Amino acid sequence: MNSDLPLAGRVALVTGASKGIGAATAKALGAAGAHVVLTARDVKALEGVEDAIHAAGGTATIAPLDLSEQDGVSRLAAALAQRWDKLDILVINAAYLPSLTPVTQMEPKQLGQALTVNVLATQALIAAFDPLMKRAGNARVIGVTSSVGSVPRAFWGAYGASKAAFEVILDCYAAEVEKLGGTRVAIVDPGATRTAMRARAYPGEDPASVKPPEDVAAGIVALVQRDFPTRHRERIGATG
Repeated sequence: MNSDLPLAGRVALVTGASKGIGAATAKALGAAGAHVVLTARDVKALEGVEDAIHAAGGTATIAPLDLSEQDGVSRLAAALAQRWDKLDILVINAAYLPSLTPVTQMEPKQLGQALTVNVLATQALIAAFDPLMKRAGNARVIGVTSSVGSVPRAFWGAYGASKAAFEVILDCYAAEVEKLGGTRVAIVDPGATRTAMRARAYPGEDPASVKPPEDVAAGIVALVQRDFPTRHRERIGATG
């Protein structure tokens, strides 16, 4: 394997790949030699990320996907099985941030959407791609979380609850595959990062005061190359 392309021959799937941490991670994986399957709802933005990967000498495929539709996840898994018959890296990054409100004023529709995208879709992705990851033999699952999933914070109840469940799903899956060998699962807390989601949550914050998503992406790409424990947690960068 070319030492300059440590992920050559690997197939990676990144959810929420149209912007922010997802886009940066997809580009970094492509630069490291992986073929990257890009998923999100925004086709134009996905095409921009795909073009950037190609311009840097990498390869990528866009797969527009609404994670609230489980049938779409199954269809994507079938397409990957037909083309590559494996999945080496799964980065579960896409997330829905509901309005930040007191628990007493949560909107059921927004809470439901957070649970659908952040929890149900995570289970659907794992279920659909587990056979392909087992075929890869040494797969990596990276789940991008938030500190509010483990440290409750006022007004973050809906998002925090969904991220807590997200982490439990990933931890349980890691425990289930631990004795089988091969697949390793890491939950990554990126900390304060310059993203559109962060800007919505902290509208008065100076974007320059927090790290760019490329820093998180570099950490994720380094992580997938390591033989970390089957169940692993890692915080990237500064707190926040």
